[in-house]
Amino acid sequence: MAASVWRACMTAAVKVKRLSPSVLARRWLLSAAYSDTTLWEAREKDPQNLALLASNMDRTYEKNLPVSSLTVSQFVDNISSREEVDQAEYYLYKFRHSPNCWYLRDWTVHSWVRQCLKYGARDKALHTLQNKVQYGIFPDNFTFNLLIDSYLKDEDFKSASSVVEEVMLQEAFDLPSTQILSLYTLASYLATRPQLTVSQERALGASLLICGLKQDNSVGLTARFLGNLLLGKVEMQKGIHAVFKGMPLFWERGYMSRALAVMESVAASADDVKLAKDSLAFLEDVLHGLSSTSSDSSDSSGEESAGEEEQKEEVDEDDQAEREKISEYDSKFKEMASQLESQGKIDASDFGTLATALAQQLLPSVERPDLDQYETVLGAWEAERRQLIQREQESRRKAEEERQERLAAKAALQQQA
Repeated sequence: MAASVWRACMTAAVKVKRLSPSVLARRWLLSAAYSDTTLWEAREKDPQNLALLASNMDRTYEKNLPVSSLTVSQFVDNISSREEVDQAEYYLYKFRHSPNCWYLRDWTVHSWVRQCLKYGARDKALHTLQNKVQYGIFPDNFTFNLLIDSYLKDEDFKSASSVVEEVMLQEAFDLPSTQILSLYTLASYLATRPQLTVSQERALGASLLICGLKQDNSVGLTARFLGNLLLGKVEMQKGIHAVFKGMPLFWERGYMSRALAVMESVAASADDVKLAKDSLAFLEDVLHGLSSTSSDSSDSSGEESAGEEEQKEEVDEDDQAEREKISEYDSKFKEMASQLESQGKIDASDFGTLATALAQQLLPSVERPDLDQYETVLGAWEAERRQLIQREQESRRKAEEERQERLAAKAALQQQA
């Protein structure tokens, strides 16, 4: 990343902290009511012996029989130590690779994340989330928010950004609270001047783009702009196939062009929306870097021998055609930047400051609907859990009756003999 852009981001970040170090550091995070565990802990208890549950699950798996989702749920709900978190991880993995894998309950996923947070195993929650195919961990927005907020409180923006990436991969930016938290997280992570690999630029770009599409304000538009820009950079360097691989992205070339299209939409908008000044500086630096790389490649190509040319990796013609548009994009950028400047649609604040202000402004108002919905969902979960317990008890009673009938029949046959 260009040093000038990140220097501006860091300077602005320092200014934000100076405003009110005692209050501002926590104001934009979720409230204590959001992360309060009282409602969750008030659920009807179902005490279980974990050693007995583990033994029963092991014997069941040894017989190649399916373990019920209720058993896994009971194990996770009764975790009481960090060591038991590790045991639960093992049984989540086993369940995911069993015939019943599709039936892991939503409340079990939520409980797993809460238990990880409670017993200092947040890394386990992130690990299972990043390896969701192996563990079946697909949280809802409320659960995502709790995990993101936990990292933000510790200013671990890199890990928080990793959670946002998982939200992006699940295309789960459904709640405004998740959108706002995610945008704040991504902006804060960018302000740390991370050294990104190509795959990390792609993931960060996709997260910014997809989340930014959910917010029609200056922060959302700047996020879209930066997202398309990062993806455009990857496209220019590695080709379009490196962009959409494993990502829920639109399969069409021209991400750099779409970044410029965001500038055009801001210029044409009648609303009071702007792009952050540092984001435009970032595009300028990226275009300059791509132009320099293109020039160096052209200069060195004439010095290569025929044998070396044959060994060069074959370049997709369409990708090459896109790379040749760099000078065109550069001219278009300068034209649009000048137009935005004349219209007063370039915000002097950096992206991080804009995202921080948005979080401070909107998070308090979007929390209440989340909490109301959570209370409703929790009630539905409890009703379903009680139904599963009742169903399992009936199944066990029926199985015991059938066993007794078989024993009685066997005893009768022995008496007749």
